[in-house]
Amino acid sequence: MKPSYHLRRWQKGDERSLVRYANNYQIWRNVRDAFPHPYTSDDAFHWIHLCTSEKIPTVFAIEVDGEAVGCVGIVLQKDIFCKNAEIGYWLGEPFWGKGIITEAVLEVTDYAFRTFNLQRLYAGVMAHNPASMKVLEKAGYHLEAILKKSIYKENTFIDEHLYVRFREG
Repeated sequence: MKPSYHLRRWQKGDERSLVRYANNYQIWRNVRDAFPHPYTSDDAFHWIHLCTSEKIPTVFAIEVDGEAVGCVGIVLQKDIFCKNAEIGYWLGEPFWGKGIITEAVLEVTDYAFRTFNLQRLYAGVMAHNPASMKVLEKAGYHLEAILKKSIYKENTFIDEHLYVRFREG
């Protein structure tokens, strides 16, 4: 049975659960290096401060049983890319394979198109992460391009699979 979840803004008091779930090599190896590893209490404090200062939220905690166990959000682009946003997400390892992240990505995708004047949402996925590719495909994204050796992580070049979803209508 899939645990129920809901999206909400990050809030003070989420630091402990954020560190508990974010401090995981299996998550870090699939995200940008700006996501710290190890993930410390200071990192959590700064992240929550950043998120709580947003006037219009773009980043949400994924809550299961009263605990923040992951994150999904968008990064609005600027200048000639102003009708685009990048979507990103991660989920605590105990919750993988339960359909939670797919539903959360769908929910934030709908929110982004409803709230912001966007034409296109996109996500880059490392070639070694087919589970994330499947999440995006189930959420209505399609593979637009494979950028060969565009990512450099852990002293290795990795292909980036670029997924996109356009505003309907």
